[in-house]
Amino acid sequence: MIKVAVGHSEDVDALDAIEEALAQCQEDLEGLVPQAGVLYNAIHIDHQTVLDRIMNQYPELELIGCTTDGEISSRLGCAEDSVTLILIYSDTIEIKAGVGKDLLIDADSAANDAVNEAKSKLTKKEAFCVTLAESVTVGGVAVINALKNKLGKEFPIFGGLAADQWSMKKTYQFYKRDILVDSIEVLIFAGDIKFSSGLATGWTPIGHKKRVTKVVKNRVFETDGEPILDFYNRYLGGNYKRVPTEYPLAVFPDENSERYYIRSPYTFNEEDKSVTFFGDVPNDVIVQLVSGSIEKMSVASEAALKEAVDGYPGNKPQAAFVFTCSARKAILGLNVDKEYLYLQKNMPENFPFAGFYTYGEISPLENGKESYFHNGTIAVVLVGEE
Repeated sequence: MIKVAVGHSEDVDALDAIEEALAQCQEDLEGLVPQAGVLYNAIHIDHQTVLDRIMNQYPELELIGCTTDGEISSRLGCAEDSVTLILIYSDTIEIKAGVGKDLLIDADSAANDAVNEAKSKLTKKEAFCVTLAESVTVGGVAVINALKNKLGKEFPIFGGLAADQWSMKKTYQFYKRDILVDSIEVLIFAGDIKFSSGLATGWTPIGHKKRVTKVVKNRVFETDGEPILDFYNRYLGGNYKRVPTEYPLAVFPDENSERYYIRSPYTFNEEDKSVTFFGDVPNDVIVQLVSGSIEKMSVASEAALKEAVDGYPGNKPQAAFVFTCSARKAILGLNVDKEYLYLQKNMPENFPFAGFYTYGEISPLENGKESYFHNGTIAVVLVGEE
């Protein structure tokens, strides 16, 4: 049996908030002791108070978490400045946590440490991984590549990067009682668990496809031999006075791919006419400008859920994890609740789900395929036994 409980509180006092979230979870768990948990906190919360209260209640809990740019759940919908707790009980599967530190110094070593720690506690075959990680000092591509190097190229990896409400100064990651920076956490699910994922953006490709011909990590200089800022200027009529954040790039992993991941522009340089993105862009890949709208972005949550439902290998998923981009939240503004409402209306009554607004999402482009790092995207992961 698998049972997932969600607690979510907007109380301004950290202790009162976690007491409320725990009470909600305990009501749903009906006396069952959870095996694992995920915690999402607003950046200003007294994290130690929250972590200590959870671990005092459940000393053996395999707990990971991070700070966010906002939280989303079946309890409260979309919220800021809140505490969101997911607790998972099962008597049939195993869920074990691991942590890796000093991610900036050596991403591969940190990922190895996290995965090795989780695997050392498992007796069943690994099914999939949920990861949370630093974002300000380390790029998301380095994180996902390090995990793929350890787990395998097509091992299912889902998750998101920690956030700090756009201050871009410091994010925090949680591992049991510890508050960390520059770290990566994993939960590895093992045994006979069913799962699926769905991914959507709400962005629509426009204009001609181009090939990246000069790039250094996340800083693109040229497409088809032309300065990328000139490319933006020609299509959008810009004058280099602001970053065209509403026009990211679609990046196609290979020339025959119809699916793509998003790279959102972060800043530009007038002298060399380069554009820096929130995530590395490989050299020699095909890219295309995309545009979006509030309505298309809102409906994307429905599309992601439908893809996950269509790909679910059973009949009755029991919970959902949601990872959605902070850039989406910024663009949706006062309409951010629409993203939640499109999810809720397509889920069964009282179906537990929770997630957070991230600085980058990790998910496969398609079920059963390789995982990538995304910007401007919403990913939905369904889990269950039946």
